[in-house]
Amino acid sequence: MKRAEWIALCQGLYWTVPGVWPLIHMPSFIWVTGPKVDLWLVRTVSILLVVIGLVLLFAAVRRRVTPEIKWLGIGGAAGMAYIDFYYSLIDRIRNVYMLDGVLEIILIILWLWAGKKGVQYTSRPDTT
Repeated sequence: MKRAEWIALCQGLYWTVPGVWPLIHMPSFIWVTGPKVDLWLVRTVSILLVVIGLVLLFAAVRRRVTPEIKWLGIGGAAGMAYIDFYYSLIDRIRNVYMLDGVLEIILIILWLWAGKKGVQYTSRPDTT
């Protein structure tokens, strides 16, 4: 398995497995992460994490990690890290989210470390 495929697999698992947690058992999720005002928002974020995680998993398994998949992983991780750190530091969410922020930064570093290794670049089909 190439670097990019391995990273897509790791991020896909990391986002899919915990992403289903609040969908399956909200009380334990709230117990760990703290009280929530809008449970619909928790469910929305969970569904988005599961969908993106599954896309990353399928790309890894099919060995079709494209630049778009790589940037989906980097951009998603950057967004999650920003939210984790910003809202933890202003005491809006529990500090346990900072651990997730650190892991998201590690994912970004891994994607950047992988460079173009394992990322599939395809030429555009000839339309003439």
